[in-house]
Amino acid sequence: MTLSHRQLFIKKEALGEYGKSPEERTIPELLESGIVNIDKLKGPTSHEVAADVQKILHIKRAGHSGTLDPAVTGVQPVALEKASRITFFLLTAPKEYVGIMHLHKDVEEPVLRDAIKKFTGKIQQTPPVKSAVKRVERTREIYEFEILEIKNHDVLFRVKCQAGTYIRKVCSDLGKALGVGAHMAELRRTQAGPFTEKDNLVTLTDLQDAYAFYKEENNEKFLRHCLQPIETAVRHLPKCWIFDTTILSVTHGRDVGIPGISKLENFRKEEIVAVMSLKGELIAVGEALMSAVEINTQEKGLAIKIKKVFVDAV
Repeated sequence: MTLSHRQLFIKKEALGEYGKSPEERTIPELLESGIVNIDKLKGPTSHEVAADVQKILHIKRAGHSGTLDPAVTGVQPVALEKASRITFFLLTAPKEYVGIMHLHKDVEEPVLRDAIKKFTGKIQQTPPVKSAVKRVERTREIYEFEILEIKNHDVLFRVKCQAGTYIRKVCSDLGKALGVGAHMAELRRTQAGPFTEKDNLVTLTDLQDAYAFYKEENNEKFLRHCLQPIETAVRHLPKCWIFDTTILSVTHGRDVGIPGISKLENFRKEEIVAVMSLKGELIAVGEALMSAVEINTQEKGLAIKIKKVFVDAV
């Protein structure tokens, strides 16, 4: 369950007895620690979407992966029950959007493209008046910013950016830089961390119908399509697989030492790492205290400082 092709280091091969692979989970188990990739429609807030998921699935807790403006549509992963602990790592993951920026006056295309280049990379941004954070200038990074189409004063664009970047403000600031003014006319989120429009994206209506089919017809096919295992949320993170005995110590509050690691993907010191069982279950997420190369060449020492544990104590 990884999106990357990282180098794999094997310290000691082993077979795990703990738990079961994510693909073998039952519907009740997925409802206890799964994720639904919701296609948010215009109108509701992100909190309202999470509350609707909670109500539809008859669960006690659901958390979303970052606030979307009520007028914005698109990818809104919602974590269920125990999986809601993963939302912090989704909140801080990169986001991608496709939108329409309306220019208030004519701008020559070469001038517009040159201005967009200046809004790629690290930018300074003050959140808009209607925002959930304090209005102070802060640095945000735009990784990719491209024009897809231009029609009169409307510019169809795609942007991939750091979490917490206000696209509405990017449009207005770009309009000011051009000296003509601009505003965001439409916006759709196409990716949140590892979740995209291609990853079992479903509407609230789809989810409601799937749950009804499961309860009334005892058919889990459609609900299983809607419910993704929590491991989907860490596909973009480097992995470290630990022995069953190490799982015991991690669930009791200890960090991961080098002797407890079976294999690991290549990662840097201070990088966020997903700690997995040998059956591929997410056990915890932590911060690397040394690089994977160092871990692979040493026999002692702490390797990963645990930030969040996702399984009960064993």
